[in-house]
Amino acid sequence: MKLIIAIIQPHRLDEVKKELYAINVNLITVSEVLGHGRQIGVTEFYRGVKETGNLLRKIQLEIAVNEDFVEPTIKAIIKGARVGKIGDGKIFVLDLARCIRIRTGEEGPQAIG
Repeated sequence: MKLIIAIIQPHRLDEVKKELYAINVNLITVSEVLGHGRQIGVTEFYRGVKETGNLLRKIQLEIAVNEDFVEPTIKAIIKGARVGKIGDGKIFVLDLARCIRIRTGEEGPQAIG
């Protein structure tokens, strides 16, 4: 089991979700976050508002997947998020030690889905 964390541009969320749904990855958590990478001082536009500075609006996705879904999930995120410019984002893949479905008490790969 792996936990995939992706930081993407806000305007690419719908496209990333579309790509994930196409490969049957439906269990995602989405958070609005602030941060920056190498684009310090770069001006961006978010919903028509100009933002300059060192903390820019980003979207963080957290997706728990079984081993068979790791590579397809990474490819789907890249396909949906990439525009080819600085600030496209990052993907982190972490080992997931334990997963428990609260409703049923199931653990491990069965709890992920």
